[in-house]
Amino acid sequence: MLLDVLQADAKREWRINALDHQQQPPGDDWTTWLILGGRGAGKTRAGAEWVRAMAYGRANDNAAHKAGAIALVAETYADAREVMIDGPSGIVACAPAPSRPAYEASRRRLVWPNGAVAHCFSAEDPDGIRGYQFDAAWSDELAKWRYAEETWSNLQLALRLGPRPRQIATTTPRPIGLIKRLMAAKTTAVTRATTYDNRANLSEAFFTEIAAAYEGTALGRQELLGEIIDDVAGALWNWAMIEAARIAHYPPLSRIVVAVDPPASAGEGADECGIIVAGAASTDSESRVAYVLADRSAAGLSPRQWADRTVAAFHEFEADRIVVEVNQGGDMAKAVIAQADAGAPVRGVYASRGKKLRAEPVAALYERARVRHVGAFPQLEEQMTSYTGNGKSPDRLDALVWALTDLMLSPRAPRPGVKRLD
Repeated sequence: MLLDVLQADAKREWRINALDHQQQPPGDDWTTWLILGGRGAGKTRAGAEWVRAMAYGRANDNAAHKAGAIALVAETYADAREVMIDGPSGIVACAPAPSRPAYEASRRRLVWPNGAVAHCFSAEDPDGIRGYQFDAAWSDELAKWRYAEETWSNLQLALRLGPRPRQIATTTPRPIGLIKRLMAAKTTAVTRATTYDNRANLSEAFFTEIAAAYEGTALGRQELLGEIIDDVAGALWNWAMIEAARIAHYPPLSRIVVAVDPPASAGEGADECGIIVAGAASTDSESRVAYVLADRSAAGLSPRQWADRTVAAFHEFEADRIVVEVNQGGDMAKAVIAQADAGAPVRGVYASRGKKLRAEPVAALYERARVRHVGAFPQLEEQMTSYTGNGKSPDRLDALVWALTDLMLSPRAPRPGVKRLD
């Protein structure tokens, strides 16, 4: 009895305090609730509260919506626990103590006192969902999933319990095919929210110092306003090209390289170090196809840290060589990689012409369907689809250009704009 009273109190409190976009859509004519929102808009809290309500059969006061088997799907297993479960807006934080679920780390599952169970899954492991069945699901940051299509398909096949399986998907939008199909589906209820809608619960310094820097930009419209930005005028890549290149698996590769665009400085506030892994599946120059395998870029790294990260990728993918831009201290760049692994073969390349001139032939490879992305690389793809050649060239994109140039455009001789320093 006490537990029921506490649950009812918690439910009333959420109904009072929840913003409009955090309230479950009315009616029974939807299967998927898709929340598209900016950073900090309250998407995670909405997902956590919805799951909690489903576990106790209190979603819209309809007991038929009670869920005993729930799927929690995140970008990674770590995100499922750190954000969806244990985060400040996660399921555990939202629950009153007597009905708070317990996380069983060895089984990657959350268990409520009433017997409801939620299993955690990662979009990096789509097949991990096989064999399970659920009557509810929460998918977080859907647009960032590495294998979005495959993971989503497996999840839909697992939603087969109960009279009306339902799911919620919370994400900052990107113009990927899956998001667009969900928005167009008759069984999807779409809710939109901006970062500003949740301003009362966020630091004012965030708006005056961080958000203000992105207001009026395409990135700001996406990350703050939750808008889907299809294409940037004048960009060398568009989303149609990226989506057409996306695959889940790749064939045996004849060559693999790790390309590095080192930052000019180190430590906090330094530029990102672009580190991209790519390979080619054929030695024939006319039929050769390149495969982007991994994005290991990171910011704030010291020279030794980015060298260690590069060498780790080299060994993980059994690459043939490391390609490093040496405009910023060529001898230093090679030397620091040698300190990390003296046996790793390194090829230095020097940019003698503009970044846009080097990027254009690589963009043409995408237009000719000669590049594939193995899964999704959200940060890299954002840089690609927003690069017009004006202003600073993003570091992930620079590394991608070096990798694909080495694999596809200069197998034997330097191309215009590239000088090899072997």
